[in-house]
Amino acid sequence: MIKFIHCADLHLDSPFKSRHHLSPSILNDVKQSGYHSFSRIVDEAIKEQVDFIVIAGDLFDQQNRTLRAEVFLREQFNRLEQEQIFVYIIHGNHDPLSIGVHTVWPDNVTVFSDKVSTYQLITKYGQVVYLHGFSYQKDASYENKVDEYPESTGNKGIHIGVLHGTYAQASGVTQRYTEFNIEDLNSKLYHYWALGHIHERAMISELSQIHYPGNIQARHFKETGEKGYLLVEGDEAKLEATFRPTHYIKFEKAAIETKAKGKHALYEAIQKFKDSVRTEGKAFYQLDVYVKHDEILKQEEINQVIQLIQEYEENQTNFVFIEQLNVFFEQDSEVALANEFNDDILEDDQILEDALSDLYLNPKANRFLEPFSDVDKQELIDRGEAILKRRMRG
Repeated sequence: MIKFIHCADLHLDSPFKSRHHLSPSILNDVKQSGYHSFSRIVDEAIKEQVDFIVIAGDLFDQQNRTLRAEVFLREQFNRLEQEQIFVYIIHGNHDPLSIGVHTVWPDNVTVFSDKVSTYQLITKYGQVVYLHGFSYQKDASYENKVDEYPESTGNKGIHIGVLHGTYAQASGVTQRYTEFNIEDLNSKLYHYWALGHIHERAMISELSQIHYPGNIQARHFKETGEKGYLLVEGDEAKLEATFRPTHYIKFEKAAIETKAKGKHALYEAIQKFKDSVRTEGKAFYQLDVYVKHDEILKQEEINQVIQLIQEYEENQTNFVFIEQLNVFFEQDSEVALANEFNDDILEDDQILEDALSDLYLNPKANRFLEPFSDVDKQELIDRGEAILKRRMRG
């Protein structure tokens, strides 16, 4: 039997992008979120007495990489070394080897080079494990190195492939590094593939276990829900992966209906919603409120509600911060403004790029923005529509 943790996409120091408008206490929580999540993973690794941890790429974030992140990881790896727990790391497109890590890791840590390599581990119970993988040398790796992974035949033991890349069938992925098919991975006859790069948890195959654990801490509303790691247990006959949440802050989308009239009643309805989800932990929300009566609030009144519900969270242990509030009234048009445009216009990326270029080229503004490649076009359209409707009411 073996037991190990599979995690990926730590992106330490990345989550606080574009959130400098927050109060100091909440902003500090956001800055610490990735660190808290990985600390929990190490806590549980020690509690579960796992044999090793696999980190499948993107420990750091190029644009925000700090010495603090490296020192933090060294301290966590030292904790694992004291418990004789090994760590196997590959570097991905956000933390390629060419950037360089200046911290010297403890002896229990193995970092894969840019060549496909194999490392052998013998657990405390005598089980032989082979780990196969490679790290990105540069921030873009489009070559298919899966062909270079050795087949498991000839070496008895449990074989684990570690890969930072894109499943060919994955949808909605703009950065398609090192694409692969299930057939490519299954041909190696490994017991488990520990994947990284896609931030959404997914089981690609159950026959030979192929998994994305997702990232350990969400950074924006395109990464909703629980985040954490996979605890993998079993033997050569069968390995089973179980998800364990360790996120510090969640990003969620929700919608509520209310018959409340007036700004005071709207405020209370939103506060009631926040109290209903507060026990789930710290969270940011995009909240749509559908008001079921004909009394329409002016935009300045809604702005007062937004200010109050956000200020209320400044000293809450488990904050529920409504970062985006959209209020819809019965008199709002049922026809989406987006329907006024044909599909060719909506699908033209150049129009989006032209519309946002001035904003992203402004040095005072762009440091607060998420990467252009992460912009959700449909979400931008929906939000713009909500703003236009509110202004038409005002």
